[in-house]
Amino acid sequence: MFHFQIKASCPNTHARVGCFSTSHGELVTPRFMPVGTLGTVKGVTASQLMNVGAQMVLANTFHLHVQPGEAVVAEAGGLHKFMGWNGPILTDSGGFQVFSLAKLNRIDDQGVSFRNPRDGSRVDLTPERVIEIQMALGADVAMAFDHCPPYPSTESDVADACRRTNLWLERCLAAHNRADQALFGIVQGGCFSHLREQSALAVASFNLPGIAIGGVSVGEPVDEMHKIIRHVTPLLPIDCPRYLMGIGTLREMAIAVANGIDLFDCVLPTRLGRHGTALVRDERWNLRNACFRHDHRPLDETCLCEACTSHTRAYLHHLIRSDELLGLTLVSLHNLTNLIRFTNSMGQAIMQGCFSEDFAPWQKESPAHHTW
Repeated sequence: MFHFQIKASCPNTHARVGCFSTSHGELVTPRFMPVGTLGTVKGVTASQLMNVGAQMVLANTFHLHVQPGEAVVAEAGGLHKFMGWNGPILTDSGGFQVFSLAKLNRIDDQGVSFRNPRDGSRVDLTPERVIEIQMALGADVAMAFDHCPPYPSTESDVADACRRTNLWLERCLAAHNRADQALFGIVQGGCFSHLREQSALAVASFNLPGIAIGGVSVGEPVDEMHKIIRHVTPLLPIDCPRYLMGIGTLREMAIAVANGIDLFDCVLPTRLGRHGTALVRDERWNLRNACFRHDHRPLDETCLCEACTSHTRAYLHHLIRSDELLGLTLVSLHNLTNLIRFTNSMGQAIMQGCFSEDFAPWQKESPAHHTW
């Protein structure tokens, strides 16, 4: 049911175009995946997501467990029916969210205990429980429960997190028995190359249908992130999708694709959209600024999203300044289109044999100087 086929590759880089088959359709890579933490990409409907080219969306196990609860989702027929999305879905394990609540949790090899941030009740999550929740949610891809250490952490603490992540992956695999759901493992290791290598080799040894690189974009310098990608990606299997978690900027995605990464996700486009900030190429435009009040041009003349084809900068400025919900939706739609369009363009460049010329130079330059 889950098969990844490489359709084209770039001879001068490690960039490739792939197709990942799931029970709810195919996912063409490289691809940016919108984040719908609570079963919704904030302010955007499922049909709007489809129209902007989204193929796979994310939801979060931790948050859906807290509200409304996986039993409610299962009663609805699973997460696809519950949220009205017919394409592939990936559920994050919630590991990052749990460990970001450092004051609320206790971590040991058994699992994590913490107080529910909504009502203060005690919640115990183990690898087995996380898998049970994700199987009830019914996403196409479930992520293994991992220990994501904060940045900075000592080598000893990161090594312990890697050991625990590997131990939990074994338990996740033993607990997972849903044939129509793929289980992805996660590579950890912080900024320590030897720990990253150990984790990558350990995760790769399980022959999983997909592997993610976690623990990036958690506060480390961006050059460290690129170093991690360059070191880890060659250690991962060629015949499965490689997913870089939490990344959604053009330059970083271009560098990652050049090094063999296939999938990305980030809350950035909708978070910025909700605050009235538009992504235009690789620039961020605050649409509250007065300079847009009399600007009756499209937001981006090259973009085919609803915000750009039906409205002007002046109208978007008016909506944002008036705190109209439509403005936040339109800017979020545009921002999502910007990132999906960009990953699509990288795929087209790989297929046409011009990725090295059009995108690989971004490893040294700003994306704002390029056309796509």
